[in-house]
Amino acid sequence: MKKKNIKIKEENNWEEKVVQVKRVTKVVKGGKKLSFRAVLIIGNENGQIGVGVGKASDVIGAVKKGVADAKKHTISIPLTKYFSIPHPINGTSGAAKIILRPSATGSGVIAGGSTRTVLELAGIKNILAKQLGSNNTLNNARAVLNALNNLRTFQETARIRNIELEQLY
Repeated sequence: MKKKNIKIKEENNWEEKVVQVKRVTKVVKGGKKLSFRAVLIIGNENGQIGVGVGKASDVIGAVKKGVADAKKHTISIPLTKYFSIPHPINGTSGAAKIILRPSATGSGVIAGGSTRTVLELAGIKNILAKQLGSNNTLNNARAVLNALNNLRTFQETARIRNIELEQLY
């Protein structure tokens, strides 16, 4: 029972996508208690992105909780003028590993699953991504967030190393 990529428009240009809805059960004294888990990704297609999870007894409640969770875990990422990332980077979350590499202008988002959704909602237009290890939707989305969170611009790197920006090239 999976639902993929339901787009919901919201105020101030935030877009939400439901990546996964799962029916989960908890075994209690009286039998099994059903609930729903929703994995959501929110982004403004301008360098801000968040991944959230919500659980509730109905799908709508789970989606609302997921949106609130995603807004709490929002990050900003540096984008180049060609809507790509500044440098290649790896990210991990649990057993999921991800490799992100900047790509040539016009190549598009070359990625699969929840990775593609995260990158598109972040506003990245030219990138190459590869998922390694786990196929878990949530862990792959969080691995992409981990990688994007560790990105640095050339200015930040020069400042950290206490050198001039021209010395980096």
